[in-house]
Amino acid sequence: MQIIEGKPLSQLSTFGIGGEAAYFAVAQSTPELSELLKFATKQQLSFFILGKGSNCLFDDRGFDGLVILNQINFCEENGGIFHVGGGYSFSLLGSQTVRKGWSGLEFAAGIPGSVGGAVYMNAGANGVETAEALLEVEWITEEGTVQTFHRKDLDYGYRSSPFQKMKGAVSSAKFQLSRVEGIKKKQHEMIHYRKETQPYGEKSAGCVFRNPENGSAGALIEELGLKGVAVGDAMISEIHGNFIVNKGTARAQDVLDLVAKIRQRVKEVKGIDLEMEVKYIPYDISS
Repeated sequence: MQIIEGKPLSQLSTFGIGGEAAYFAVAQSTPELSELLKFATKQQLSFFILGKGSNCLFDDRGFDGLVILNQINFCEENGGIFHVGGGYSFSLLGSQTVRKGWSGLEFAAGIPGSVGGAVYMNAGANGVETAEALLEVEWITEEGTVQTFHRKDLDYGYRSSPFQKMKGAVSSAKFQLSRVEGIKKKQHEMIHYRKETQPYGEKSAGCVFRNPENGSAGALIEELGLKGVAVGDAMISEIHGNFIVNKGTARAQDVLDLVAKIRQRVKEVKGIDLEMEVKYIPYDISS
């Protein structure tokens, strides 16, 4: 394992935003991830586990700690049970399982995240969530200890998981899928709909806000005529109100200022407090 200094985080984020990580390393196996977490803890370094960088906003100053890129990329199948590394592409997994005739993760195709990120965030689309197909999670604590959690023992919710309150990393997960007729057609319809209604090809971090209860954050933003509103090069997508896109050289502060403007406007007019779904990672995560 090699630990390097000064890695530009803008290169690792779909937003294309962020300063440098003080330290950066890649984990390609569970033992490597375990060793890196032990190292960070022993050296009293803050750490951040990165997958595809698709749901995060790094600070303009970067990150004063160790960023660990999870590239545990294996995928094993056994009669509808898929054991997959935390760094594996969630979108690829969704496509591959459907091609093999398995249903449960068809919504994942087109979601530009990792399996670990999907498990951590309980990623979802089209009314389906990751936790619904989840069977088991292998978790590594900050001390480097490997633990196994069964789905029945995990309290999942909308875009939330118990791992968000824990320090460590998802090294792998198991999913239980089932046979369903016409699943390929259903997936193609999902992908087509997303391409038509979301800013594919632009730098973004996916949906910025969680949907409020019995509502849509995107619909609220669009109803208030906020599409196209910008702060610097950070702009509310003209295609989908719940996406902020980087039009060129947007800074993290531009995005945060635009988020604040949206939240203030929605609160004033609708009386609703929007919560961020995109994870903002400050320079000093311990403060």
